[in-house]
Amino acid sequence: MDTATFPVFKFRGHAHDLFIVNTPFHQCAACDRRTAVGYGVGYICNECDFSIHHICAFLFNIPEIFDHPSHDGHCLKLLTTGAPHHTDPNCHLCGKYTKSILYHCSDCKLNLDIDCISHHIFAASKDHLLVSWHHHPIQICYTDICEFCNGVNELGCHCLQCGFRIHLTCVPVFDSPEITHPSHVRLPLKLLTDGAPNYTDPRCHICGEDTQHLLYHCDICKFNLDLRCAAKSPPPIALSNLKVHEHTLTLMPRLISFVCDACGTEGDRSPYICVQCDFMIFHQKCAQLPRVIHVNHHDHRISYKYPLGPGEWRCGVCWEEIDWSYGAYPCSLCPNYAIHSLCATRKDVWDGKELDEVPEEVEDIEPFKRNDDNTITHFAHEHNLMSLGKDGEEGSYCGACARPISSYTFYKCSRSDCSFILHETCANLRKKKRHFLSPEQLVISQWKNYGNFPKWCDACLLVCSEGFVYGVMFDLVCSSIDVPFIHESHPHHLLYLKLQDGHFKTCQSCGIDHTKVVIGCLKCNYFLDFHCATLPLTVSLPRYDDHPLTLCYGEKASGKYWCDICERETNPETWFYTGLESGVTLHILCVLGDIRYAKPGGNICEGFELQLNSSSTRPICLNCKCRCPGTFFINFVGYGEDHDGYNVFFCSFYCLKHVIFRYSNDYHIMCPPWVKKLELKT
Repeated sequence: MDTATFPVFKFRGHAHDLFIVNTPFHQCAACDRRTAVGYGVGYICNECDFSIHHICAFLFNIPEIFDHPSHDGHCLKLLTTGAPHHTDPNCHLCGKYTKSILYHCSDCKLNLDIDCISHHIFAASKDHLLVSWHHHPIQICYTDICEFCNGVNELGCHCLQCGFRIHLTCVPVFDSPEITHPSHVRLPLKLLTDGAPNYTDPRCHICGEDTQHLLYHCDICKFNLDLRCAAKSPPPIALSNLKVHEHTLTLMPRLISFVCDACGTEGDRSPYICVQCDFMIFHQKCAQLPRVIHVNHHDHRISYKYPLGPGEWRCGVCWEEIDWSYGAYPCSLCPNYAIHSLCATRKDVWDGKELDEVPEEVEDIEPFKRNDDNTITHFAHEHNLMSLGKDGEEGSYCGACARPISSYTFYKCSRSDCSFILHETCANLRKKKRHFLSPEQLVISQWKNYGNFPKWCDACLLVCSEGFVYGVMFDLVCSSIDVPFIHESHPHHLLYLKLQDGHFKTCQSCGIDHTKVVIGCLKCNYFLDFHCATLPLTVSLPRYDDHPLTLCYGEKASGKYWCDICERETNPETWFYTGLESGVTLHILCVLGDIRYAKPGGNICEGFELQLNSSSTRPICLNCKCRCPGTFFINFVGYGEDHDGYNVFFCSFYCLKHVIFRYSNDYHIMCPPWVKKLELKT
């Protein structure tokens, strides 16, 4: 845990500095509890294994106590190094182990733990109230922590002894100290506000969440129910008319270890069981699994089947083994393809549409219609395209991938006044496809940047000037990746990972942290972002090397490396391009730039045009003040107030972005308005 920026505190009885934190840490040295909701902030030591709650640290300010009701007339002194070796280390009142912090009477050799001392201190305070529904005195104060609603900061109750907090508006939720719940009809449940008893599992027997301080409990059955489950509609006692099972399922609200027949995962509480056959499911979600669905990892429909059936099955999403004795989603057309039940119904895999009894339509995914042996009609162009050979189009760029036509076969517009041209492979890209980047089916379209705001691929985050994209904005390179993804930099296959809020993964290639999507191997903690994962393994750059450049995956080096293009130092531990014959090392940015679909005349946005950097005098970038090193540079042509023209150059979108952020408070105010602020008239 990084505590470098947190305030430092010193406490009596501890030799090192303590840092304040408000995240979970190790067990408190005073009360032996872990930090949880309700305990608020605490303090930790970076030099030794010491941590303490803020509530427990309050006792450091009370070195001596004379009026404890169990030991009136004798002095109890605070000890922070444990009970003296000649005394019983357990508390003489409650019998618990006192740990390192306790109060001790040297005359009577008596030890009291923190819980017994704090109860006396807080109960004696005039600032606290005694209420019938909590065992300790509470304080009325504003709190942003509520163990019922997790709501905003408002007036509430706070127990300094055990950390229990709840809003005053939420207190009426447990007006009844005793309830009868449909999931536990045999005996009533009693309200507890100081946590689950030590002899029970502290989690709710229905939902499995930690009950914290507030719960309903049956001491005979050792049954716990949190207030959220008690307040909302109870789970149904029986489930019928299911698509995963033909019989009615009945709720068994007990702690019981089992494996869910519907999804194959282990459960430990409140299953739904079939009294007619040996069938048991984990929770209500598994009972509501759809029968027929479409997922983004496969082209065909998949249907639920229980049991899956004998065979060596591997999930098409997580690539882990599937136990064929449980339920899963196989494909009827692909005999070896199946997906785990929970993987198939993930929000980033399934679009949420149930297709049972929905007739399957034949989709038109062909990108063109063939008119005759030589001409086609392509969806992306209004004129017919002619099929041509491999010669005669040097200097032309494909309208789909924006790469040179080179020596590949191609289709060209039949009209002499139109220069539209496509690689044969690009012309065959289907109009619709299913891809793991989106739960919805992706439709191909032709993208052009003519607005005031640049657009970039939602996967690799590279700016696109024009060309074909799938869906809202996935470029052809990213949308062509299949999983499992095999990359030469790692011995294991890589899988697509959509990161949860607050989580990030660091790219092994560039060292940048990413918070949305990556491709990686969880077993090895190896991750790549989409930009680095899709870097070409070889690149031809004739003006720097007669042989293709090869992608190098970093190496340990004692000396310094220098980029032969920009003449700046390179970091050999990150990826770079190298010439095996010449030995040159080149930055990836210098070789490829940071713009996808870059071709002469392409537009980043209105007024910003890509130009080929082929003249003998390279332009100077406005941001970095260096001559533009790459194959393309960005040119902006503006006009001053007297309508005199001027040119502004950027070597990359990276430099253009820095100027935008420097001179504009709003990134959406792209151009030309922000250009007036630059005062760059030449």
